[in-house]
Amino acid sequence: MGLLSPILRQADDVLIWRCPGCERNHAVRVGSSSDGNGPGWGWNGSAERPTFTPSVLVSYPGKDAGQDGAPPAVCHSFVVDGQMQMLGDCTHALAGQTVPIPPWPGGLA
Repeated sequence: MGLLSPILRQADDVLIWRCPGCERNHAVRVGSSSDGNGPGWGWNGSAERPTFTPSVLVSYPGKDAGQDGAPPAVCHSFVVDGQMQMLGDCTHALAGQTVPIPPWPGGLA
């Protein structure tokens, strides 16, 4: 996995960052797919202040998902200029807030 900046990594045509809300990695495929899987997310080309379009919606089994048959947890955001605009349907504590994408834990190592 290539290190693009303190906040963004790349694996082939996939860009990956760490979300401070759900404490999970989020990844999007950017550009057009050569394998026929259609278009990916738009990216402004900045590794320091990335913007991705459209929004990023992730569901996951998490502590904020509840228990015993509860629906999965949700992290839904717009990523604009290196900031995550957490939407109201997030099930984590940062729902409705805008926060910077944090550096990778442990730095770039």
